[in-house]
Amino acid sequence: MITKKWAVTSFLVVLLIIQSFAWNADHAEAAPVLTLGSEDPKVSDLQYRLQVLGLYASPLDGKYGPGTEASVKQFQKEHGAVVDGTVGPTTWRKLRMYTLSKNDMEIMAKIIYSEARGESYKGQVAVGAVVMNRIQSDEFPDTIQGVVFQKNAFTAVSDGQYGMKPNRTAYRAAIDAVRGWDPTHNSLYYYNPKTATNKWIWTRARTVNIGRHVFAI
Repeated sequence: MITKKWAVTSFLVVLLIIQSFAWNADHAEAAPVLTLGSEDPKVSDLQYRLQVLGLYASPLDGKYGPGTEASVKQFQKEHGAVVDGTVGPTTWRKLRMYTLSKNDMEIMAKIIYSEARGESYKGQVAVGAVVMNRIQSDEFPDTIQGVVFQKNAFTAVSDGQYGMKPNRTAYRAAIDAVRGWDPTHNSLYYYNPKTATNKWIWTRARTVNIGRHVFAI
């Protein structure tokens, strides 16, 4: 006779196995080694990331040609990686820290718009900069999905405002934030002092005030 406890335990074990396979498959697919002559769907992703940074201006053709290689070398030089033009695990890791995919940029624009649409342009870039700082910090998840959808991390996600359609300004602010404009001075947090109810956030060291938001580390 199969007991309820045994059935639940078995289900959890199977679920963990499935998740493990999914995790490994996703990460294996997400990090192919790309080099001169490569033709892979990830080349287009690579080219898009470099394009957002202003390092690549040619079409996103999915072909790893000399132009793509030169852009990769420039990125590697700027971010302390071995300048060899090969996109292996180390370069992919840095790309994920300092760039976003096309789908990720949509998430960035949505969180900027939903959290800061009433702020100045600088204030909107500042919210994006906090997201990028969190991705690069060991204290937070290392993907924009993990950062934005972390429980209770952003009010706009909790109350549903995140679902609104971003405007062009939010997309421009997203690009500037990804390119490294950080008016917050490396802040990891921000809050509106008129509405903040979490006493813990007031204990963080302030860096700058921009519009209605106080930024802190």
